Amino acid sequence: MTDQELIEKLSNEESRNHGFNLLVREYQERIYWHIRKMVIDHDDSDDIVQDVFVKVWKNLDKFRKDSSLYTWIYRIATNECLNFLRKKRNKFFLPINDVANELSDKLDNSSHISGEEIQMKLQKALLKLPDKQRLVFNMKYFDEMKFEEISKITKTSVGALKASYHLAVKKIEQNINPY
Repeated sequence: MTDQELIEKLSNEESRNHGFNLLVREYQERIYWHIRKMVIDHDDSDDIVQDVFVKVWKNLDKFRKDSSLYTWIYRIATNECLNFLRKKRNKFFLPINDVANELSDKLDNSSHISGEEIQMKLQKALLKLPDKQRLVFNMKYFDEMKFEEISKITKTSVGALKASYHLAVKKIEQNINPY
């Protein structure tokens, strides 16, 4: 189903619930994995996905249609993810390194992450990046998004995103192979 068809169903009071169910089925898995790459933990990811779709439902009338439905949902998911990580740090008064260590421990114990050594090194290197840098790297590298698309989602200039991605790649290379 196209975004336009979904928007039409969501705009009609009679088909709104059905349209929302279709929207969730269409985007839930991609949103889950976007969030999961940032927060690592399955239960936290599930909770955030639920929060994302609750916000989508409550704000359907505010969707301006100046971007794709997916971009709008992705932006909500990105903001929820960053808010979750910030709250986690603030709640426990943790410096960024402690949060990275906690997420790294979850990564070691996760059955959903491949245990191949290089994959594990990459994931642990990603956890050492600042949240927004990790987000940009994930969107570009794993989700294969264009900088223009990431720019719409994050409301950041393409130049700043390219610089952030470049810095993330350099930091990852240093963490994986420090010599």
